Amino acid sequence: MINLNETISIKRKKIRPGRGIGSGKGKTSGRGHKGQKSRSGVAIKSFEGGQMPLYRRLPKRGFNPIKSVYIAKINIGKIQTLIDQKKIKLTDMINIDFLKKNKIINKNSQRVKILGNGELKDKISLEVDSISKSVKIQLEKTGSTLKIKNS
Repeated sequence: MINLNETISIKRKKIRPGRGIGSGKGKTSGRGHKGQKSRSGVAIKSFEGGQMPLYRRLPKRGFNPIKSVYIAKINIGKIQTLIDQKKIKLTDMINIDFLKKNKIINKNSQRVKILGNGELKDKISLEVDSISKSVKIQLEKTGSTLKIKNS
């Protein structure tokens, strides 16, 4: 008679393939005869038996334009900190060539846009491709000169 209050633990024997015919997993070790899957070191991940695989059946997504234009974005606050650190003089004309030469923007940049994060205190002269509305207001307050390129 079994006492229900006691727990019964059943330990199953671990299957050890390739340990003789009597084990039930001898000879071919459950891999069948011949063929690619019977060999060692074979991984057939996305192979679908010669059928066109799923990753090739689905269409490509997205578009990477060949003639993409890299626009460098710089905040007006960053320009003010560079002026405070004496890396930019107030007499300098701040344009794309000046910013590239002083390594403020990437050398691959083709255009420059000034964004309005931060405060501008000094009068500066800018020659850029585009600016935000808030920058235009700040430049008018300080009396700075601005030239926007048409490109």
